[in-house]
Formats: sequence, structure tokens, C-alpha cells
Amino acid sequence: MAQWTSAVGAAQLARLLKSQQHRPAGPGTRRLPAYRALADGIRLLVLEGRVPVAARLPAERELAMVLTVSRTTVAAAYEALRTEGFLESRRGAGSWTVVPAGNPLPARGLEPLPPEALGSMIDLGTAALPAPEPWLTRAVQGALEELPPYAHTHGDYPAGLPALRSMIAERYTTRGIPTMPEQIMVTTGAMGAIDAICHLFGGRGERIAVESPSYANILQLMREAGARLVPVAMAEGLAGWDLDRWRQVLREAAPRIAYVVADFHNPTGALADEDQRRRLVEAARSAGTVLVVDETMSELYLEPDLEMPRRVCGFDPAGSTVITVGSASKAFWAGMRIGWVRAAPDVIRSLVAARAYADLGTPVLEQLAVNWLFTTGGWEEAVEICRGQARDNRDALVAAVRRELPAWEFEVPSGGLTLWVRTGGLSGSRLAEAGERVGVRVPSGPRFGVDGAFEGYVRLPFTVAGAVAEEAAIRLSAAAHLVETGSPAGNETPRTFVA
Repeated sequence: MAQWTSAVGAAQLARLLKSQQHRPAGPGTRRLPAYRALADGIRLLVLEGRVPVAARLPAERELAMVLTVSRTTVAAAYEALRTEGFLESRRGAGSWTVVPAGNPLPARGLEPLPPEALGSMIDLGTAALPAPEPWLTRAVQGALEELPPYAHTHGDYPAGLPALRSMIAERYTTRGIPTMPEQIMVTTGAMGAIDAICHLFGGRGERIAVESPSYANILQLMREAGARLVPVAMAEGLAGWDLDRWRQVLREAAPRIAYVVADFHNPTGALADEDQRRRLVEAARSAGTVLVVDETMSELYLEPDLEMPRRVCGFDPAGSTVITVGSASKAFWAGMRIGWVRAAPDVIRSLVAARAYADLGTPVLEQLAVNWLFTTGGWEEAVEICRGQARDNRDALVAAVRRELPAWEFEVPSGGLTLWVRTGGLSGSRLAEAGERVGVRVPSGPRFGVDGAFEGYVRLPFTVAGAVAEEAAIRLSAAAHLVETGSPAGNETPRTFVA
């Protein structure tokens, strides 16, 4: 049986290879033999995630015709890739991409350090902002005032507090997406929501299509659930989704679930446009795939005049194809572990029934706090504070990185919390290791890939401000110097820094 989960056609591969030609070669670069240039081009596409791991490549003769080179050139390129561990082949099954064992995928995401453990370390591992005071304190105080009637009950609300379910449903309805409370389940954060969805639809061995790159913690959650992840490469830059690739994967791999982040994608910051959303819903419906849409970043638009596209569930209001996940943790505060699912009523009933074997329900006090924010208008004012912080932080970090690391490439997103940065040919994994030595924690690109792709990237969240952002860029530059010079591990001491 073939070991591939998707296929790359000859014309598609030719277009991807051609797109690399705009990148300038370094000084003194010698001209490579044709087979070597082809092998290097395919290897780079795999490492950058633009050709997924476990993707079947076109036959030698077919690719040779499209590239107008000899079949011998393609055969030699494929053989070089096999020798280097980037290609496997089997007679009758073709050839498919792999990543060498020497490029191990980090087992987990970068867990946040507790504040007391940071010391002089600048932590860029977590895309989360401080709480927007005084609204956190006011919300908790308001929740305490509403608590007494609930204290006289057992306190278990597997579907969520009725008042909060109604309020979340009303918020969708006011956005033009009619929603009943029966279509809402409150969860313990977005992670709790996606975990429940994966257990309901994505049993062990089930295929789940994911964007490539995608959110590291969700990828790990799905791996531990036993899913077979099928990566779908994002379009270049901030262009959103490549719908041709999505249609191909949904048709050929027939995944049970597809997980996407349409609004300020984590980690790239891309914003899918309205046409992409409509077409992806249509493709998922046609393939019988459940489309799980993560909206946790949707309210973090940072440009005041930005016109946000319609929510993805607006193209499937009944929730028969689209399951939407929302959360208070990104737009408000990560410590407020309240999330929700919007889906068809029968899906919600199944999810609620399954909670008896999971977490039973979500803390009542936190639900009351979020409901207080929604009902008083405090949510809008609090989120506006977070937008202002994120906007200022983004601008400071962008300026600092461009000044200290001019060879690094990225596009500035119009929302969200992250920059996806190509590191000028340096290993993201080695940069992360060197960063720990000079006092800055940063997650490497492979954490956001399925099988070791994105080695030439790091994710930089804009969660630090002003002088701290400048210092973070200085330390990243020092880490880059260590990687460039091949300096051995030492006992570098981070500079003392006072914000």
C-alpha cells in the first residue's frame, strides 16, 4: 500500500519550483547541474512545507515533459533526494516525500514559563497578552454578584450556563448568522472544544486535513488522539488558502475533519478572503468533510479601517458542514479559559453527551465573568484595549527585527498576534537553541509543521512592547550570529535588562 496521503501534479510542482526563482542567490554562487538544482528545489519546497510530507510526486517522464528537461535529469534528482532521505519510492506505488530522521519533529509546543521562572529571559514562546484591566477585575466582581443562585445547584452544566449559551448565540445572530442556544456548547477554552470535536469525529487512525503550517498545540493534540494528519500548504505570504490544493486533498485523501484558522492564521497571520471561505465550505460539503474553523483570533483585527470577511459559518448557517470554535483566551486573556462550539443541534448534543467521560463541564464563575462582559458591553472595550496593545507591540517588533536582522523576511499581518519569519537560511531549531543561551525564547518553525517542515522559520509573537521588543531583536541577532558562526554551546549570560 502506498505511503502517501496527497499528490502533487507535474504542472503544480513546476509552478512551485518557478516561484523560487525570484529569490536572489548569494554572492559567488556557482551554477549547479540541472539535476542538482531540481533536487535542491524540491527539497526546499518540502522543508518550507509548500510540498507536504507524504505527498506523491509526479512520475519522472511526466515531470520531465512539463519542465522540458530530460527524463535522466529528473531520475537523477529523485535519486539524489532518496539518498538524502527526502524521498521514498516503491515499485508500482510511485515516489513520495519524507523528511530525514536527522530532522526530528519537536515532540511538543513551547510551553510558557511561569513569570517567576523567567528571570532575565524574554519569552516569545506564547502568543498571549496581559489582561485588559480594569475589565478582568470588574468581570470577576460582576460574576461574584451573580454567583449565589448557582451556588445552590450541583454546579454541573455540561452544555454551559444557559445565559451564556444564549448570549453567544445572540452575538452570532447579530452578525447575520441566525443561531439558537441549542447550537452552542461552552467549553474549557478552544483546546477543550477541539479535543472534544476530534474525539467525536476523528477516531484513532482517522485522517484530519490541516493547514501547513498550523497551530503547534492543536497539531500535537491531534497526534496524541491518534489522527493521521494530512498537511495542506498555505498560499504564499498572507494570501490565505490555496483552494486548488484544498480541493485536491479533500477529494483524494477524503479526511473526516479539516481544521483551519481563517482569521489571522496562527502562525502566518493570513486572513482568508470571503471567496476563499465560500469555496472551501463548498469543497468540504462536496467531500463529506467536517470543516472545523478556529475563530479565536477573529476579533484581533489591528487596522481600524479593515473590513472583515463574513464568518465561515455564514456560508453554512445550519452547521451541517462547519463547526465553529471560539474563545475568550486570545482576544481577552489567556487565563480566562472559556471557549465555545457552534454547530448543528445534533452535533452539540453528541458533544455534550461525551463530556460525561471527559471534564463534565466548564467552571461556573468564569462563565459568569464572560457573560458579564458580553451583557454589559465590557467585552468590546476590553478587546479594544487588547487590539491597541497588539498593534503597538507589532509595530515595535517589526521595526526592531528589520533593523537588527535585515536578512530575515516576513509580511506584516493586519491582525492576530504572530509574525511568521523566514530566517535567511538559518535553522530555526538551532536559533531556538541559541536563543535560550542569550536570553530569548522563540519557537522554531518545525513545531508548526506536520513532519519536520519549516526548518527555515521561527514564529515571533508581538506580545512584548517598546524597549523589550527592541531588546528581543538584539538577542535574536546575537543568536543568529552564534548559529552563523557555528559557535559551540557555552555559558552565555543574557544582558541585564530593565523594562
